[in-house]
Amino acid sequence: MFEEKKRLRKKYLQKRLQLPLQEYRSKSNQICQNILNTSIFREAKVVLSYFSFKQEPDLTLLHQRNKVIWGLPRCEGKSLIWHQWQWGDNLQTGAYNIPEPLFNSPLIDTDTVDLILIPAVTIDRRGYRLGYGGGYYDRMLDSLLWQKIPTIGIVFDFAYVDHLPVELWDKPLKAVCTEFGIFFQG
Repeated sequence: MFEEKKRLRKKYLQKRLQLPLQEYRSKSNQICQNILNTSIFREAKVVLSYFSFKQEPDLTLLHQRNKVIWGLPRCEGKSLIWHQWQWGDNLQTGAYNIPEPLFNSPLIDTDTVDLILIPAVTIDRRGYRLGYGGGYYDRMLDSLLWQKIPTIGIVFDFAYVDHLPVELWDKPLKAVCTEFGIFFQG
């Protein structure tokens, strides 16, 4: 299974990195519009998100909306630590060369989180995601603190597939958003 996940990861990362810039921006903007049109986002006050890495869908149009408190992750050991961040706040290069909030930015209180937007390399129709292989999100979503919070996986439509290999620790997401819409699981 490890080799199959590695092969799929390489295939979809390569496809994503080959997107022409204009198409990448257009698809990313449509994903943002789809999220903006959901009641779950419109009602949210605290949203955990990510900063685009390796041409993941870019959520800048969402991040520029200061009606919510944004949480962005910092990798600390094998965990994600969530910090408050608003458009224009400084970022630093963290683990894996991913932009992260400054280490002294205020922390997000888990009890206040209304929605989690989760990046992925690919996601299947059951909501199982394939990330970069570090297990950060699976470990987080395994915790009882996070299980009650709605999750939306973010991928381009070509990476929304019928079936992915799943292991015991893989946690399904509650919804998936592509440039063609939001698809709720179950």
